Amino acid sequence: MRDAKVYNFKRALPRMSWHPHNLYNLWRRSYGALEKVTNRVEYRETLNWRRWTAKTLLRAYHGDYINEKIFKRWYLPENLPDVRPPEASSAESTVELNKWALRDRPAEKAAKQAEEEKRKGLAPVGSLMFSEVERRIDVVIFRACFAHSVYDARRMVIHGSVLLNGKKHTNPNTRLAPGDMVSVDPKAIRFLQHRPEPAEDVEEEADEPTATSADEEVLEDAAEDAAEEETSAEVESASEPSEESGAASKESRAGKNSRSSQKSSSYALPGSDLTPFHLPPYASPFIFIPAYLEPSFATCSVIYLRHPTARPGYSEIPTPWDADGEVVRLTWEWYSKRRMRIRSKSQLARMPENRQPAVASA
Repeated sequence: MRDAKVYNFKRALPRMSWHPHNLYNLWRRSYGALEKVTNRVEYRETLNWRRWTAKTLLRAYHGDYINEKIFKRWYLPENLPDVRPPEASSAESTVELNKWALRDRPAEKAAKQAEEEKRKGLAPVGSLMFSEVERRIDVVIFRACFAHSVYDARRMVIHGSVLLNGKKHTNPNTRLAPGDMVSVDPKAIRFLQHRPEPAEDVEEEADEPTATSADEEVLEDAAEDAAEEETSAEVESASEPSEESGAASKESRAGKNSRSSQKSSSYALPGSDLTPFHLPPYASPFIFIPAYLEPSFATCSVIYLRHPTARPGYSEIPTPWDADGEVVRLTWEWYSKRRMRIRSKSQLARMPENRQPAVASA
């Protein structure tokens, strides 16, 4: 990891990670002491400073390990896409045309559709500025829940533990095309590895206190008295079977078996058929799969189905901030004035791999 203080509590910048410190920073930004700093009502700073702060918050989560110059040149789109349906742009003209043609029912239906579109509002397309970052192979591995963080996913790719369409791939900057399949070596996934069984018996034996010589004498006298009582009881009831002793022995055996079964169930043995599954603590808020991915946990692979998009009131790109909020809007205003548009031949030669879907020849 390049930045050793990536989970710094003072900066409190959310990252693509399952780390408990990252969850704490996210809570501070959402509900804690830094909520007022993130969502200000009264602004005393300049507009340029607010845009820079919003850019810092968003870039800390979306590709913080990507150089700013490289991000602006290769990953930032030239404009935000229009995700409105084709009918929404011509809804008003359709209503007027139906009224002029004395078609009341189609006019009422078109008017209701136009009102519904206005009620839903526009799609949060601001978050789509990071759609190229979501295409990266390391980000896809993290989104498919095969790595604890995007840094671990990047390390998997570099160390050769990832296959792209069945071939070994070691370039984490590759942007996938729809239909690409990424496979991860199960030995590289940390929460699928066996954990050593804790040495509880050794600790219990070590914790038992040693008896002194006086205690030993008392114990010997008590054992002799108990032996005399047992012999007298056996002489009296020699002909009767001891049912109680048999039941006690069965209970003791059952207790031992239950303890051994609990130990074996909590820790899967290396020779068993069960796959170990040990999630890190506090990882449940981050366990989700985006709609544009189709993972298979049985084979440790994921298929990149399509590029992420947005709908009214919903964005497919996961982000800790409001997809249509002020942080995203100010970030786009910052980059819209500082975008790198010139790409020379030498720069095009250094462009990260951008895979395109195969076109079927006629």
